[in-house]
Amino acid sequence: MFETLEDIRADIAARLGEAASNRRSAMHVPVVGTTDGDLRMMVLRAFDPGDWTLRFHTDVRSPKVATIGQGGRVSVLLHDPEAKMQLRCRGQGRIETQGGVADAAWAEATNYAKRCYLSEAAPGAHSEAATSGLPAEVEGINPSAEQLLPARANFAVLLVDITSVDWLYLAHDGHRRAQFSVPGGAGRWVVP
Repeated sequence: MFETLEDIRADIAARLGEAASNRRSAMHVPVVGTTDGDLRMMVLRAFDPGDWTLRFHTDVRSPKVATIGQGGRVSVLLHDPEAKMQLRCRGQGRIETQGGVADAAWAEATNYAKRCYLSEAAPGAHSEAATSGLPAEVEGINPSAEQLLPARANFAVLLVDITSVDWLYLAHDGHRRAQFSVPGGAGRWVVP
């Protein structure tokens, strides 16, 4: 099944594409880490196999936005327990709030998903009680395009240009591991 490095590289690309497009994929919500040691789970929105870029959505007021900026290191951990596979991706992150990529991502998001960016306070802000942070008029509803107008100012795209992937396959008869430079670099076998 995973006999050659080329087969594995192709499988990684296929799995990342599936994770981005299929919300039922075990890898759809990976763990994303930043240089400050903070980890969080984020929905993988897109994978570009041409340049090996992952796309996530975030709130521009989130602390990770300042940490990543326009070139901070980012790690992404994806795991599929049924396939017995782990992918550790490392790369350069960048935040985009305006322009073609951010505008297209905003346009393709559902109104219900856009609703998250209406939060009155920044992610992580202190609250006296449990709260979604959303204004009462949009709590639990699918807001109109007009209600969402202020949300666009809080929306950002996190792009991760993958530079390397560490692939691990957990097999009963012996694990297998490989590392790749991407998008077009060499792969090599390593001891698990």
